Amino acid sequence: MFWQRIKCFTHVFDDRFEDLTRDKWKSIVYRDFSAGLIVAMTAIPMAMGFAIAMGLRPEQGIIAGALACIIGRTFGGSKYQVYGPTAAFIPVIAGLMAKYGETGGGTFEQGHGFLVLVSLVAGVILVVMGLTGMGRFAKLVPNSIIVGFTAGIAIVIALSNAGEALGLSLSLKGGIVSRFQEIMANIGLANWYALGIALSTFLMTRYLLKISIFIPAPLIALGVATALTMFVFPDKGILLIKDRFGEIPTNFFVFTGPSLPGWESSVLLDIAYFAFAIVFVSAVESVLCSSMADRLADNRKTPFNPDKELWGQGMVQILTPLVNGFPCTGALARTATSIKAGAVTPLAGYFKGVLKLGLAVFLAAYLNYVPMACIAGILLWVAGNMIKPSEIRDVWRHNRFHAALMIYTAVMVPLTDFLTGVLSALVLYAILKPFLDRPAPDHEERIEEQIEEPAELVESLPAERARELSPSSEQPQPVEHLR
Repeated sequence: MFWQRIKCFTHVFDDRFEDLTRDKWKSIVYRDFSAGLIVAMTAIPMAMGFAIAMGLRPEQGIIAGALACIIGRTFGGSKYQVYGPTAAFIPVIAGLMAKYGETGGGTFEQGHGFLVLVSLVAGVILVVMGLTGMGRFAKLVPNSIIVGFTAGIAIVIALSNAGEALGLSLSLKGGIVSRFQEIMANIGLANWYALGIALSTFLMTRYLLKISIFIPAPLIALGVATALTMFVFPDKGILLIKDRFGEIPTNFFVFTGPSLPGWESSVLLDIAYFAFAIVFVSAVESVLCSSMADRLADNRKTPFNPDKELWGQGMVQILTPLVNGFPCTGALARTATSIKAGAVTPLAGYFKGVLKLGLAVFLAAYLNYVPMACIAGILLWVAGNMIKPSEIRDVWRHNRFHAALMIYTAVMVPLTDFLTGVLSALVLYAILKPFLDRPAPDHEERIEEQIEEPAELVESLPAERARELSPSSEQPQPVEHLR
């Protein structure tokens, strides 16, 4: 059985390409290319913003997003999933970089080297989980905790970028309370031109995507904000990317090896802590995203393989950070956008990765002049879209126990940290479930609503999406299959 799994997982051209037939290959390739181009144009500003929010350089987000999609589409278990940087990793990686990077007394290279080491450990764990058939367990995390930690991460993202949106050069270190206090203490120094750039970016991205998902709204908003800063407000003190990070290089592929700060027990505990966080986010988000993708695409053929998906996630976490990247996972909204744009096979992911790198090289000279307030506006839009009223209402109607779990997780994640909030919520769930988990009399499971608005929403999707999903097109549950 173990050897069969290895043969299955290393077989690149498997059933995920079953739609690429001789009579339809031209139309399929065209659809995949179109979907890859749309997602690539949308993902460049997103990837830069996520990398900056994590304490990394903007070009690392471009590299990570492109490579993760290519690697994930090669080794993963889903036909449709788009891989890349996600909001759920922001508090994890930002916390690591704050402790082992420049803020913690080290260097940027030392912090990233430690991140590479932790990601390698997490990747090996994910590979083993896939080989041992643990993919099905990733779906056991209750939705109340997922919705809660998503809301908590949204709060962290919003507060972490509020200073940039106000044009303030603040450290914004510490917990949620100290960050808020620091912003309020320096509110008198705010640059209102920067705030205008941030708000215009937020509104433009939000409302352009309401018109059509085929509009690369984040990239358009980035271009408009850059033009305004360069030609309308050139002397208003708006901080640019080049002011913070210097010139963005075009030699993206640079080997970055792992580094170990020492053998102290605190360092070893941190390796276990951050590795577990990466494993948790990778496993839960990728499996949920793959399941959502099958339903959204009305996949009536081979369903995704959860165990192979964990294998693919492991390969992403092993290989991507070694080439100047960082951990990535399945991105729910980018996957939904790709499907809506016509993606059929994993070729869409390959096109997305290659086109993203090509566009980034072409735009590199202009990306240096992107205002930091624009990046903050994009991330504030991301944070706002992560909190979905429909998901909160569903949890609230389930029962009071799950509503309390959701609120507890949403509060604890920003007050403590990502892993403490989630793990303590899981412990409470395991202990109290036999006594308190009683469904409300009128509660019905609404699987389709869970895909109406993905938890990690980087690109908004039209509100009419739910009407396009017919209840009659329910998909079979993902099953473990070996070929």
